[in-house]
Amino acid sequence: MDAQLQRYYEQRLSMMADPAWKDLMEDIEAMIAATNDISSVQDEKTLHYRRGELSMMRWMLNLASISETAYNDLLKEH
Repeated sequence: MDAQLQRYYEQRLSMMADPAWKDLMEDIEAMIAATNDISSVQDEKTLHYRRGELSMMRWMLNLASISETAYNDLLKEH
């Protein structure tokens, strides 16, 4: 693996090991719970906007496992 790419993943994983990351993920989980309620959605535009918000929040929640998997796969290649 390229040294720059290795540093990228190691720094990302280090950031995600910080307690502040866990706090952020808990905040995002609460945001998902609040945003996932569509009872107040009045129109299709708002519904699509909410779907986009939820998509980004779910991506953030999964970023640690996605990054770890990608890093481990790259390590196995070399």
